[in-house]
Amino acid sequence: MKQALCDGLNRLGIELNETLVDRLIRFGEAVLEKNRVMNLTAITDPAQAAELHLLDSLTLRRVIPLAGKTLLDVGTGAGFPGVPLKIAEPSIRLTLLDSLQKRMNWLETEALPVLGVEADFLTGRAEDFAAAHREQFDVVTSRAVARLNLLSELCLPYVRVGGYFLAMKGAQAEEELHEATNAIQRLGGAWERTEVFEIAGALHSVIVIRKLSHTPQQYPRQWSRIKQKPL
Repeated sequence: MKQALCDGLNRLGIELNETLVDRLIRFGEAVLEKNRVMNLTAITDPAQAAELHLLDSLTLRRVIPLAGKTLLDVGTGAGFPGVPLKIAEPSIRLTLLDSLQKRMNWLETEALPVLGVEADFLTGRAEDFAAAHREQFDVVTSRAVARLNLLSELCLPYVRVGGYFLAMKGAQAEEELHEATNAIQRLGGAWERTEVFEIAGALHSVIVIRKLSHTPQQYPRQWSRIKQKPL
């Protein structure tokens, strides 16, 4: 795992000291160990985990400056991309959001305390917390949660005006972006650019959306309504 991570960091041009690299490895190993008894990831090979989880998460450091930012990771799952980003840039004020109680309990009470990683935790559906945390974050991230036209309605309400929504996507990024153009505009955002990285021989995209104006108060709707009638 460590060799794959270090090789990938060199390719991406990301410099981390030995302490941070070791902490990333410990988190990756903790995920794989817990995965034996809890469904956290389909990836079980350490080298693949380094590339497809750790390095994939860290590509966001190449997209915008994150030092000192408030960051919300929507649908964090096993902690990606939020936890690797916090490890690599400790000044981030991290909040993790996910609907699965078991995963969040593991992160909050087992995995992160051992590593000395601080974070806040929101356990439930993204649309249910939007009213209490509306436009409070500099950066909102999400990976592999839903298509962009649906995901934008869950994430953009949390982004402060002037902040960013970073959507991590794969091969269908351009198709999803085209599909989501109307939703992004109605929610107060604007597509700025798409950054593409090669991870484990495949192209991974980060769609960069800037928040230009306040999201109308009626958004986000309930998930059933979002799916039934996308913006």
